[in-house]
Amino acid sequence: MRLPELFRTSIFRLTAFFALGSAASSLILFGFIYWQTAVYEKGRITRLLMQEADIITSEPTDRIKQDVETNLAGDFHRATFAALFDAKGEYLVGNLSVIPKGLPSDGKVHDIYVDRNDDAFDVFENILAVARPLPDHGTLIIGRSIVELQNLRTIVTRSLLLGVFPAAILAILAGVGLSLRTQRRIVAANQTVARIMRGNLRERLPVKGTSDDFDRLTISVNRMLDEIERLVNQIRGVTDNIAHDLRTPLTRMHTRLIATRNESRDPNDIDDVVDRALTDLNLTLGIITALLRISEIEDGRRRAAFAILDMSDVVQTVADLYEPIAEEKNLEFDLDMSVTAQVRGDRELLIEAVANLVDNAIKYTPAGGKVCVRSFQDDRGAVVIRVADSGTGIPQSEYDAVFQRFYRSRATRHIQGHGLGLSLVQAIAHLHNFAIQISDGRPGAIFDLVCQIQSEQSAA
Repeated sequence: MRLPELFRTSIFRLTAFFALGSAASSLILFGFIYWQTAVYEKGRITRLLMQEADIITSEPTDRIKQDVETNLAGDFHRATFAALFDAKGEYLVGNLSVIPKGLPSDGKVHDIYVDRNDDAFDVFENILAVARPLPDHGTLIIGRSIVELQNLRTIVTRSLLLGVFPAAILAILAGVGLSLRTQRRIVAANQTVARIMRGNLRERLPVKGTSDDFDRLTISVNRMLDEIERLVNQIRGVTDNIAHDLRTPLTRMHTRLIATRNESRDPNDIDDVVDRALTDLNLTLGIITALLRISEIEDGRRRAAFAILDMSDVVQTVADLYEPIAEEKNLEFDLDMSVTAQVRGDRELLIEAVANLVDNAIKYTPAGGKVCVRSFQDDRGAVVIRVADSGTGIPQSEYDAVFQRFYRSRATRHIQGHGLGLSLVQAIAHLHNFAIQISDGRPGAIFDLVCQIQSEQSAA
């Protein structure tokens, strides 16, 4: 990987940011420590100088000269400065040959630079010094070198260079290593995505098994790819089914029209062909209308028209419509509305969903059978609209498949239909956050539309 690409990675930038932040915080910390130490040391030296000046100036003039010589004699570290000058400013004793410039004789401690008067050394030093006027108009100067503070600053700077900056460099190098490691995974993921975009939907992003954030994201993306592959395969199957279901009536209509044009001159034959063509067209239009209806419902925009309604009114409306049809087919139609509930939804869509379930029950139940529509409350408090029949039933292996578009069970393919009714029911149920369940009626099938009551929907 090229360096510009490495520097643009988020991990490298984050590592560099933290490294620089750590270096800056360490610099501030070291500076604060040095500043506090310098302030404390200067304060301590200032107090000592003031105390020493007070003691010496309180003694006779002859004793002052002796005290100055004594202080300098005991200065093994050569950090003390002391000098005595007469009223004319002439040097009397000490290691300062002249009164330093910038040092007023005001009895206060000042920070100045001096040239030590020493035969062995010629040193220009930074000191803290105080100048006190004497009763004979002479001047006493007492000072202390602060070179130790300068040495402390040098130590702090050296520690900063030897500790903080190497640590920052190591952190940046660690960022480079992490960036390279992550970038390899990203490159592998990009290559996989490229293969998926070229049409290989079975490809999946590599999982390292470390259970880190990248692995969890990869697992989520792979689950999404599984769902996309399933949906694409479903679309392919739906497309094939659409082509098959539409081709049959269109081919039949085309053949009849050609045959009528070439062979028949009888108006009755022509009318019969036109009637059959219209039947085929109506079947084709019904399939297209059902597909558009499912797409419209799955889009979710119908939720804007939701209102509070009574499910008993929905079921009763469907029962009033289909009970005569059941009687005409010599079926027993049983309606039990013992439990009702207020739900939030689209009345027309819910009527359509229940009507499809009842229509299927009547369609697949032979004469002399029974269709039962009832409502009850389950253990969780939800209201269930149950449609049961005594017909051919549905094998358990096909419970999921029957909700796919155009799916027709082998046992019922001889019955007229295009396999979109249950797909429409499922779309309406999902739109309302309801559940649709199948169970074995022995004989027949049982469909349960599990409705959330209004209080649950409001809480959601």
